[in-house]
Amino acid sequence: MLRRTFLQTAAGAPALASVSAANAAPTGIRLGYDTYSLRAWRWKAMQHLEYSGKLKLDTIQISSIGDFESLEPAHLAKVRDKARELNITIDAGTGCVCPTSKAWSPKNGTPLEYLTQGLQAAHAVGAKSLRCFMGSGADRTVDTPIEKHMEATIQVFKSARSRALDLGVKIALENHAGDMQAWEVKTLIEEAGKDYVAACLDAGNPIWVLEDPVVTMEVLGPLTVTTHLRDTAVYEHPRGAVGQWTALGDGNIDWKRFVELHRKLCPSASMQLEIITGRPPQVLPYLEADFWQPFPKAKASEFARFVDLAKHGRPFSGAMVIADVPGNKPPEYLAALKEQQKIDLERSLDYAKKTLGAGINWRA
Repeated sequence: MLRRTFLQTAAGAPALASVSAANAAPTGIRLGYDTYSLRAWRWKAMQHLEYSGKLKLDTIQISSIGDFESLEPAHLAKVRDKARELNITIDAGTGCVCPTSKAWSPKNGTPLEYLTQGLQAAHAVGAKSLRCFMGSGADRTVDTPIEKHMEATIQVFKSARSRALDLGVKIALENHAGDMQAWEVKTLIEEAGKDYVAACLDAGNPIWVLEDPVVTMEVLGPLTVTTHLRDTAVYEHPRGAVGQWTALGDGNIDWKRFVELHRKLCPSASMQLEIITGRPPQVLPYLEADFWQPFPKAKASEFARFVDLAKHGRPFSGAMVIADVPGNKPPEYLAALKEQQKIDLERSLDYAKKTLGAGINWRA
């Protein structure tokens, strides 16, 4: 099935599906953030909810089950009740669920056990989706085609189908860290089953697979129930292109078009900002033949749009502490990085509200 679907998908650009009745919009796009945005603060769920309430946000994605102080039912009930008190909806999250991925950790038990734990926690806090991911760019190798990991993930999802449906929680698969292009994520979701699997659309990760995030929204929008939004400065380089994540509004992604599609294709999906700044620019050497070996089925039409994005971009020249890198760093750098996370998140939320027109509670 997977091979046939791949051939069908590769034959042409996917049409924009109509929005189902179940995807009908409330008033406006719910705005919030993914807790990873403030990872250096080491807050737990209740602290994030208090902060979100002060900012008059509509939603939050609790990125990991480790963001809860406890998985005991009594604590999860307190989180659920606090969110309801603040009129904030929760999207839940967990990590890698693919047993063949280099990102998978056996300490989590089996993939089914790990996924089930996340689904149960999501249900307990009132979430309707659980974000997870397949792997990373390290899984795209010549020796191991990405289809192998996709097949393994599909089997994990199918084994959890009845549990997800019983709990009323959709598994929201993220296009994560260079693992898949949007059409591959779409293929995986459709093969697993759209009745219980959807997309967590990340707008920052498409760059690492040479994809314009607007293309990602066109392909995955009809399947999307939650999102991760951050901006990227994408520009030309002698070896191909360069990408660097930025706060919203500091890069060159076409947010006007992106949000227009969001309203059309997935209006009930929450807009969760996952702001990741403090990392250096990364070269994407697409002018070198070896780069393309893990992408034998990449679409020329979509790549052309990425090239156009880079052609019209420029390096980020604003203020940014570059310290979110491996190795030892002076404590002063870490302190500055911590403050930067909150500053960049808050100004990104402001951009989303005032420039993109997102958010409901702040208008009340």
